[in-house]
Amino acid sequence: MSPFDGWGLLSAFLALLCCTGSGEEAFEVRMWPEQLMTTLHKTLLEEQGQWKLYEVFNISQDTDVICHFTCSGKQESTSLNISVFHPPKQVLLKLWPTLVAVGRSFTIQCRVPSVAPLEGLTVTLLHGSEIVYSQTFVGTTLSPQEAMVTHNTTAHREDDRRNFSCRAEMDLRSRGGDLVHSVSDPQALDVYEPAQDSQVVAIITVVSVLLFLFVTSVLLCFVFGQQWHQRRTGTYGVQAAWRRLRWAYRA
Repeated sequence: MSPFDGWGLLSAFLALLCCTGSGEEAFEVRMWPEQLMTTLHKTLLEEQGQWKLYEVFNISQDTDVICHFTCSGKQESTSLNISVFHPPKQVLLKLWPTLVAVGRSFTIQCRVPSVAPLEGLTVTLLHGSEIVYSQTFVGTTLSPQEAMVTHNTTAHREDDRRNFSCRAEMDLRSRGGDLVHSVSDPQALDVYEPAQDSQVVAIITVVSVLLFLFVTSVLLCFVFGQQWHQRRTGTYGVQAAWRRLRWAYRA
């Protein structure tokens, strides 16, 4: 028996190789171990003199498929392991900060939830069609889990308003499957020139200095004016008092 699709989500294709004369009633598919012993649904798709092709349905977990057949009056059996995979259906991309100055660093993060197996999964960060960073996962864990890739890079002037995206590819061809992929929604990065900040700071500084000088000059003028007024008032008061004393003496 050879698998046409050894990795699947709901069904698998099995080819039974045997001698002439094998009947469909001699073919039986069961799940193993014995406590899960259940006959799976199967459909005969095609057959010729020495082989039959079946599609097996309702595979919801990793399963050992056992095929029994009779060849030249001899009962035989063979088995095949079918593993369920969880393709990358959702790819989430995040940029932070989304507003960054030229020459400053920012972070690109891509998450692929509930994917299995991780082995053979490649997550690629893209800037337009250009590859920024790529990571291929390793491991044999078959249970669904989240794959995450984080990459720090530097903002350039040409990055402004150009889209970033993330592509997740699961390569099951070595296991009898296909190349499954999914792409995130694009996100744009806002990049600005840091010289703009320097100009704003310089303008604010100049305005602050001029305002300080203006206020200081007003205060100094007020203080000097008050002192001058007091000196003038004091001189005239002494002269007036002296005249009054002279007139009083003459009288």
